[in-house]
Amino acid sequence: MTTRKKYSKEFKLDAIALVNEQGYSRAEAARNLGISPSQLGRWVREAEKDDGHAFRGNGKLTPEQLELRQLKEENRKLKMEREILKKAAAFFAQETK
Repeated sequence: MTTRKKYSKEFKLDAIALVNEQGYSRAEAARNLGISPSQLGRWVREAEKDDGHAFRGNGKLTPEQLELRQLKEENRKLKMEREILKKAAAFFAQETK
């Protein structure tokens, strides 16, 4: 079984710059860099799609993903607090009878 080769963010951005800024074709740039044209094409598409957040690395979130995660956590906490308050209100309502 072969191990996957990992490329740095800088390498990927330089490879994309060859295509986008210096006018190389994807096939020519890929051949010069020793990678497959489909891989270079995937990097170009990812860079265009993610608006500067491409190639973040494993586990690194975009600002939108981070905000969504924080909002979901806050929502979960608020629901739990609401349930506790409901139970407390029911307990004190029974105690006053």
